[in-house]
Amino acid sequence: MANEIDFDGARIYAIPMRTRFRNITVREGMLIEGPAGWGEFCPFADYDDTVSAAWLATTIEQCTVGWPEPVRDRIPINCTVPAVDPERAREIAANSGCRTAKVKVADHPESLTEDLARVEAVRDALGPDGAIRVDANGVWDVDTAVSHIGQLDKAASGLEYVEQPCWTVEELAAVRRQVEVRIAADESIRRAEDPLRVAVAGAADVAVIKCTPLGGVRRSLEVAEAAGLPCVVSSALETSIGLAAQLALAGALPDLDFACGLGTLSLLEGDLVADPQSLRPTDGYLPVPRTPPTPDPTLLEAYQLTDPDRAAWWRDRLARVRAAHGTNRAD
Repeated sequence: MANEIDFDGARIYAIPMRTRFRNITVREGMLIEGPAGWGEFCPFADYDDTVSAAWLATTIEQCTVGWPEPVRDRIPINCTVPAVDPERAREIAANSGCRTAKVKVADHPESLTEDLARVEAVRDALGPDGAIRVDANGVWDVDTAVSHIGQLDKAASGLEYVEQPCWTVEELAAVRRQVEVRIAADESIRRAEDPLRVAVAGAADVAVIKCTPLGGVRRSLEVAEAAGLPCVVSSALETSIGLAAQLALAGALPDLDFACGLGTLSLLEGDLVADPQSLRPTDGYLPVPRTPPTPDPTLLEAYQLTDPDRAAWWRDRLARVRAAHGTNRAD
């Protein structure tokens, strides 16, 4: 069915970020229409064509065959607190409607004091019954991770888990042996040729999975089964079009013990889907969609990428990634 996808008519968007995130201030990507609806193709700019081919596989699945039937109708969501000052962190958590917050830490080498204040502010906003998890994006070494996790756990009055404190599976396993807090693997799951390796190595208690870079909902369900760990579904900073696939994955997992990181539209200044279909959490939950949402023409126009050089870059990139994926036939 891939030859029915309108690759030539792909719409390119550029949406400003509310706060710098992953070192970007504008989120760019493409929307591509197929026989089953719209899909989103938005690998980050530093990802090569081979890595990006899995993102395209997710897009193709979404706009051609759709997703498996869900086993639940709604998904509990965590709010995401970027590397902001304590006052802003408290405001984000308090106004989110969520009972779980994921707090970004380790934004720079000397960030610990800021991280502790941010976590304390989020605990103050959520109260004693809220859950707090932190994400270090793999930047610590083992000794730093062990030290910082202990301090952050104390500041939070108990952390739910720490996501990707170190980069390698071996480092994660070493940290996990020395701390009481759960360790979650994110990049290690996505980068591992054999996701089971993370579980066998005793490197994590929780698997963070994202269907967008894993190649689709069905492939992600296979990865989750292979990992053999409780799973959290997290976004890849998509608009509502791409978030719909992540929610479909969360809805299809046999078990879901933790809130998911799919409330990330709050990090963007806008969306490509109009309210009330825009996937923003209500009372800490998001619905599980059965079909992809449809972009709003007015929003597509408002957030269209207008820089001709960047637009040419995206179209050239799509052609290369299609070749890497094997979908480079004329449509």
